[in-house]
Amino acid sequence: MTQLFLIGIGTGNPEHLTGEARRAMAQADLFLVPHKGDGKSDLADLRTQIIAEVRSDAPVALFDMPVRDDSLPYIARVDAWHDEIARIWMATMAHHPEARKVALLVWGDPSLYDSTLRIAARLEPQPEVHAVAGITSVQALTAAHAIPLNTLNAPVTISTGRRLRDYGWPEGCETLVVMLDGDCTFQTLDGDAFDIWWGAYLGMPEQVLECGRLSDVSKRIIETRAKARAAHGWIMDTYLLRRLPEK
Repeated sequence: MTQLFLIGIGTGNPEHLTGEARRAMAQADLFLVPHKGDGKSDLADLRTQIIAEVRSDAPVALFDMPVRDDSLPYIARVDAWHDEIARIWMATMAHHPEARKVALLVWGDPSLYDSTLRIAARLEPQPEVHAVAGITSVQALTAAHAIPLNTLNAPVTISTGRRLRDYGWPEGCETLVVMLDGDCTFQTLDGDAFDIWWGAYLGMPEQVLECGRLSDVSKRIIETRAKARAAHGWIMDTYLLRRLPEK
């Protein structure tokens, strides 16, 4: 049976690799590396650099990522996209029948707002899946700003920009971490009622950070984000919002 290692690699910094991640990489016969187009080629380059650092002898198979069908409703669109990615994985692995231990490097952690495990569940025949935990963008964000994730004895909600846009601020929430938000949905909130800690390219040389009262820094974040995206052709950012105590 083929073994598939889904290895969390943190947010782009090779020093985020854990000892477990390095051990898993040392076992691999083949690395699958997604290529998302010329505008995001440095994402594939980062993966191949990390692989070369740990396993200079390892074969790497690049594959092109399919494009989502925007005509479909969101959930159907993502499901169809995952089906197509799974087919590409299977076809790529079929070209390397000798590889019994296949590895994929996953940004952050395979379990947090990442669909690699869901895609792996679609593979036929089903491989023996091993998930290796990685440093998440949430951890990288709080470390970069040197802040605690939660306030004393209080919960934290992790959600998406889409849900913040569609449903507003979650009821009873004090601290909200927002991931996958290309629309800067924090603009929909009362800027005087929240503090924000924002970061992009966390842990990488390109890292940029902003923080402060939302009303004071919202415009600056939007401008910084747009400039960074234009410069690099892609952006991965995360932010933490904390509701201020009512006066």
